[in-house]
Amino acid sequence: MTTPPSLPRLVLCELADSGIPGLESVSPFCLKAHRALKYLGLPYERRHGMPGSFKKHFSTGQVPVLLVGDHEAVGDSTDILARLESLAGRPLLDSPDARLKGEALVWEEYADTSLAGFLIAARWADTHNWPILRDNILASLPQPLRGLIGGRIRKNVITALVARDVWRAGPDACWRRFQQQLDALEARAPEEGFWLGAFSAADLGLFAQLHSLRQPLTPWQRDQVSARSRLSRYVDRVDAATRGA
Repeated sequence: MTTPPSLPRLVLCELADSGIPGLESVSPFCLKAHRALKYLGLPYERRHGMPGSFKKHFSTGQVPVLLVGDHEAVGDSTDILARLESLAGRPLLDSPDARLKGEALVWEEYADTSLAGFLIAARWADTHNWPILRDNILASLPQPLRGLIGGRIRKNVITALVARDVWRAGPDACWRRFQQQLDALEARAPEEGFWLGAFSAADLGLFAQLHSLRQPLTPWQRDQVSARSRLSRYVDRVDAATRGA
């Protein structure tokens, strides 16, 4: 594929800036879209808002949403990555091996579901971390409203985590499984280069969740990731490759 001679205007609809250096968004899925845009060298604009404010563009009311020109909106971070590949005129994974491409999608899905569940639990269900997240994402609200509105949202999120079997057995079981997953990822992480050798959607998916976990919003989980040195070095390499100029 060749790079198109001209590109339509690209606008990434997302949550407010995280205010944390090196973390473009509190949403790992928005972060994944940011890093894909930068890795592929595609210029884009940012449009901040609550997820519901972008429902006119994409019916799910979720972020990110990528606006392509004046008449196209792409939702879901996996679909956004595929659209960005076509816009850039090159794939994220430069390999003819269909098995490798299939494995990249499997790892991306694992990150988007399993790791994402632990990230949500770390931010919303962990009683130590919840006040940090609340004051970050609801900073524009007065303190009393912050607690009231945040508490209602948190209750709904925890109910969803129980339904997803992430939090059903409680915090001890959740964080035991989390550590087991990190141990498995530590054993699998490449000593050099990227997850499948060549850069792929697997790297963007894994990076978005793991890098989000190692932030001040989730101190205990951050330390758990940092304790896995091989995995941490891998995340650092993806960070460096996707940070942009």
